[in-house]
Amino acid sequence: MALFDKKTEEKLNDLIEKAYDAEKGFKKVAEHTDNPRLKTFFLNKARVRSRYVNELTTTLRESGMEITQRDGSWSGSLHRTWIDTKAFFSMDNDESMLEEVRNGEKQAIEDYDDILNNYELNPTVRGLLLTQKAEVQASYNKVDYLEGIQY
Repeated sequence: MALFDKKTEEKLNDLIEKAYDAEKGFKKVAEHTDNPRLKTFFLNKARVRSRYVNELTTTLRESGMEITQRDGSWSGSLHRTWIDTKAFFSMDNDESMLEEVRNGEKQAIEDYDDILNNYELNPTVRGLLLTQKAEVQASYNKVDYLEGIQY
């Protein structure tokens, strides 16, 4: 008997893929800022998302779920291309990069909420997702704060 139904497994695999996309995205926005504080912030967020990929993969495999290994999504790749384009044409790269990060964090929160509210999860997986969602929410709040600061 499968631990999760097929739709839940797909959602959890998508969450891993989106965390991987976010890791790449944070690295990409770090390339587009000269501000050392923002660069450090973005690179730290990339490391956190890498940890999410590892935590989710390990926890789900230990729970008996098969992980679909992917190298990010087409939509994530498209979004990173958009970041490059926006940075090229933007007069205020830091502000536009923070806006992209804020939008990504908002989407991640919605993804976590969808899984947490609409799918049956065991307590271990639910606890991990709640922890990660809280960290993403804190990141979203910090980006909101950073957008208000003049660099």
